[in-house]
This record gives sequence, structure tokens and C-alpha cells, in this order.
Amino acid sequence: MIKKSKLFGSKTRVTFCLPKDNPVGQVSVVGCFNDWEPGRHELQPRRDGTRTVTLTLAPGEYAFRYLATGGVWLDDEQADGVDGRGGLLVVSQHS
Repeated sequence: MIKKSKLFGSKTRVTFCLPKDNPVGQVSVVGCFNDWEPGRHELQPRRDGTRTVTLTLAPGEYAFRYLATGGVWLDDEQADGVDGRGGLLVVSQHS
């Protein structure tokens, strides 16, 4: 799941959320916003049984994927677009 919340100015808070154990192990969200660097934005467990990480992004289009333990790549079906290369996140001025 992806949740977008407009902040003051042109920035948007984007929260990436996955179930607790699907996939098993550590999961990072990687994309053009962090130079595709694993570990910079790891999803953290929450009391409700989910794992989340929140980023603040400027308006634009961002390619991203999830990278799980063991080098397993995953896409988010709730992304603004998904193709063979991964997901697309669109952050507009009015997200």
C-alpha cells in the first residue's frame, strides 16, 4: 500500500506499507529517490502488524521497487504504474 499526504509547500509525505511477514525478512524501498541504494529506507515493523517507511518527496515521477532479503525484488500493485522494470510513483503538486 502507498499513502500520500500533502505537506506545507510543494512536498508530499509518502508512506510505503507491506504486511508483517510477506515477504519474510528485511525489506527496503529503493528507487531513483535514493540512487537505488538498499538499506537506506528499510521498512520498520509497526504495532498493527504492518511494516512501513515514510519519505518526503518533491513533485515528480519516481521509479521504485522493494528489495527483500536474499535479493528478491517486488513491485507494489498500488503504484501509479507498474511495468517490467518496477513501479512508478507520481507525486503531484496536489497529491
